[in-house]
Amino acid sequence: MDDKILYYILIGAIYVLYNWLKRRKQSQENIPGNEGPVDEPARQSQPKPKPLTFEELLREITEAKQPVPEPQTEYERPEQSRYEPLDYDEDIEDEVSKEEVEEKAYDFNKEPAYQQFEAAKQQAFYRKSLEETTRLEDVNVEFGRFKVFDSERQRSLVEIYTEDLRNPEGFKKALILSEILNRKHF
Repeated sequence: MDDKILYYILIGAIYVLYNWLKRRKQSQENIPGNEGPVDEPARQSQPKPKPLTFEELLREITEAKQPVPEPQTEYERPEQSRYEPLDYDEDIEDEVSKEEVEEKAYDFNKEPAYQQFEAAKQQAFYRKSLEETTRLEDVNVEFGRFKVFDSERQRSLVEIYTEDLRNPEGFKKALILSEILNRKHF
């Protein structure tokens, strides 16, 4: 037999044995003359609480929301008139009016960078555009000027292997590669 099959049989036997012992223990607990552990009588004597209905839950929630009346005590409460309330606003300055805020507002038009930008905007209307200033004589139109930026074409692996198969020395390479890639064992 295979080791895996024996392993599964062993696990199955342990499972069956565990369930059998569990059922046996439960049946002994259910026998009236048999006393189980000390905690069992305490657990059995307490009846399971009956699940609450929706109406009962709603009643509990509404009762919890009602204000609790303050208990009457024998001592007298001090009256509020005896104590003067503290004014915490004395240290705080008065609020500033909107007119004062507008007067203190920062004027970015006075910045030199903004003034320079506005002057450049006005001068843009009087300058010639790029199309008007470009002359055809200034353009370099040499043939092959952009060959420097061309990248070499990369050969794919298929092209390399087909080229090697066409050569007698490439055939040796192909034979070695086939032995490496197609291992019979291991």
